[in-house]
Amino acid sequence: MVKLTVRDRESIQEAVRRFRKLVERSGIKKEMRRREYYEKPSEIKRRARLRAQRRNRRVLVPVNGRVSTSR
Repeated sequence: MVKLTVRDRESIQEAVRRFRKLVERSGIKKEMRRREYYEKPSEIKRRARLRAQRRNRRVLVPVNGRVSTSR
């Protein structure tokens, strides 16, 4: 839950800007988008598998015929 206390002499625009930043940082917006539509468990697993494959592709980079990590 995001709480915002309006400071003394703070304009509404500044308070709204701070509120938006707090919501963005807390991940509420991302979570809302994710839950907007029902996603089958098989789709969730598929998306996680593809994300892991992309992550592994970036980490493993061939150098002189050998595989080494780029980290």
